[in-house]
Amino acid sequence: MVHPARPPTAVHAHISRGDTAWMMTATVLVLMMTIPGLALFYGGMVRDKNVLSTLAHSFATTCLVTLLWYFVGYSLSFSGGNAFIGGFGRLFLHGMGRDTVIRRSMAIPESVYMSFQMTFAIITPALISGSFAERIKFSAVLWFSALWLVCVYAPVVHWIWSPRGWLAHMGVLDFAGGTVVEVNSGVAGLITALVVGRRVGYRREAMAPHNLVLTILGASLLWVGWFGFNAGSAVSSGGLAGMAMATTQIATAAAAMTWMFAEWSARGKPSVLGMASGAVAGAVAITPASGFVDPSGALLIGIAGGGACFWAVTYLKNKLGYDDSLDVFGVHGVGGAIGLILTGIFAVKAIGGTAGALEGNIAQIGKQAIAIGAVAAYDAVLTFIILKLVDLVIGLRPTTEEEREGLDITQHGERAYSE
Repeated sequence: MVHPARPPTAVHAHISRGDTAWMMTATVLVLMMTIPGLALFYGGMVRDKNVLSTLAHSFATTCLVTLLWYFVGYSLSFSGGNAFIGGFGRLFLHGMGRDTVIRRSMAIPESVYMSFQMTFAIITPALISGSFAERIKFSAVLWFSALWLVCVYAPVVHWIWSPRGWLAHMGVLDFAGGTVVEVNSGVAGLITALVVGRRVGYRREAMAPHNLVLTILGASLLWVGWFGFNAGSAVSSGGLAGMAMATTQIATAAAAMTWMFAEWSARGKPSVLGMASGAVAGAVAITPASGFVDPSGALLIGIAGGGACFWAVTYLKNKLGYDDSLDVFGVHGVGGAIGLILTGIFAVKAIGGTAGALEGNIAQIGKQAIAIGAVAAYDAVLTFIILKLVDLVIGLRPTTEEEREGLDITQHGERAYSE
């Protein structure tokens, strides 16, 4: 890792045009996951009076996090610091030149790596917005997202992906963000759902999705973009990226089919929303494992992820009674945790350099569990504090009358559809 007090060294010879081209492509694919992918996926699942406000969450988060990543987020995540948080030596991207590299082992410009990581930072708080959709002030979304990125996301990134991070030193396996993105967003989604409270009329009024065409288009864009998410995390265009791409496709398809058949069995019909949700669940579950497991492991992870997330969304949420509007915890929290544990079981040393339990490294399961517990606990406490602070200062929810009228008109003065 680059020393926080000085900029990285410019090394022209270490920059590969092929790797750089792939990583620029991967960066665009991951950005596409948020806008338009996640925006459409979420926007189709809310009621028509809230579709613009839901789209605005993803779009505004993209803008806000981009600037915060430039100001402070990248520095706190990837500069020196200590085992728990990065330093301030890279504020405003200080020291980043045209040909600088973050580490000599990386064959891409630091500007490309920074931008790639920025897209991860963008989608994570955008994912959380699905938990409080249809019942939160737009101003509260902006303040929460900004504080959460700096206080929660950046430290967790440093723990996992910085060479100085304490979970990295422990040997936790997280190829593309099972802890950083999935468990992090899922747990934050559960806490926000509980703190913000249920939507007005929850379980008494119909809250069916207004346009599943948008949702399936969004899910399809997420699926395609996930190749950038997982295969891009190889930070090269070689065999590891190829394996991550293959495992991502297999697990995503297996989870979609698992969810479909589970719903078909339980409810008599396979819904399109269920297939789309299953695909996302499979992509979530394979995220931490994508560069560590073989195709057979990916198949089993996809089946487990699809089944576990179906159970969490269909039964667990109803049993506990929380209103996680778009199932952020049920898909991302549960799917990410399942994927992390199974990474510890199915990891293949010949692929990712670390053996899992099936190859004799049973201790890896414990390391994965520690990472889940540490990230979930830290995330839950800080998310709760941030929400209470925002509620104290500006309030989290609109009035009951504003919520009933719809956030499109009351928060943005617009309607998605003319009357």
